[in-house]
Amino acid sequence: MQTSECRLLVTLAGEMNMRKAAEKLFVSQPALSQRLQSIEKSWDTQIFIRSQKGLTLTPAGEKIIEYATEVIEKEEKVKEQIHSLNTHVHGTLKLAVASIIGQHWLPNVLKQFVSRYPHARISLITGWSSEILKHLYEDQVHIGIIRGTPDWKGQKHHVLTDHLYLVDTEIKSLEELKTTERPFIQFKSDSTYYQEIQDWWHRQFQHPPKRTIVVDQIETCKQMAFHGIGYAILPSITFHENDPNVYKIPLFDEAGQSVKRNTWLLGYDSAFQLKQVEAFLEIVKENIHIPN
Repeated sequence: MQTSECRLLVTLAGEMNMRKAAEKLFVSQPALSQRLQSIEKSWDTQIFIRSQKGLTLTPAGEKIIEYATEVIEKEEKVKEQIHSLNTHVHGTLKLAVASIIGQHWLPNVLKQFVSRYPHARISLITGWSSEILKHLYEDQVHIGIIRGTPDWKGQKHHVLTDHLYLVDTEIKSLEELKTTERPFIQFKSDSTYYQEIQDWWHRQFQHPPKRTIVVDQIETCKQMAFHGIGYAILPSITFHENDPNVYKIPLFDEAGQSVKRNTWLLGYDSAFQLKQVEAFLEIVKENIHIPN
């Protein structure tokens, strides 16, 4: 039975009068009577008993009206849900984010997103930037946030630029690196970041560091440097107001420009049509200027 037929029956059951029901449905009384006969034929049972006093529901009719009422209520509920989907942010926001961004920049942005859009869900993957690109290429996520400058054909938004510093509890100038016996603490990263540091070092010094310690995570590297075990090269995004007092020496290239590290937000055009992705990008723009 179509929804229009359900509404017809519910209206008849509410009015219990053919004339009044016809007026309410904006149809003629003969047309209403003909449609009712057609519905009763399809159910192979009498729904209403007609008399001069009006209509009376048969026992079968009561069951059918019950069913018709449920159909209308379910349709209205689904329409409300669809309207809600069109006016509110729902669905899952799938993110793949460089680990350092996930640790130091993303939490505040996600806190605002969750607070503003409580019906949306979040799926988050962190890793090296090369891994993030792989997730994007395989269409496993909506948005990727990576370090470095990618060769990306889809939408690409600049998120932030941070500067690189040599950090140590003892070394006060880069000249001291030529003679120090302190170890250089390095963290594993994707090839582009590692290569940037290697290029800078070889432009400044003829020989590699005398001693090197390699750790898995940037946070481990930072804590070891802050606890006086050795020196490290860290991006400014990792620094916080409550960090202990250490020497932070900015790095410059051969042209005297600050050595920088860019962060980009990437995605395919189709992903940016999703409401949850639009909402996330809106919050990112509120927190950090993204040039058009």
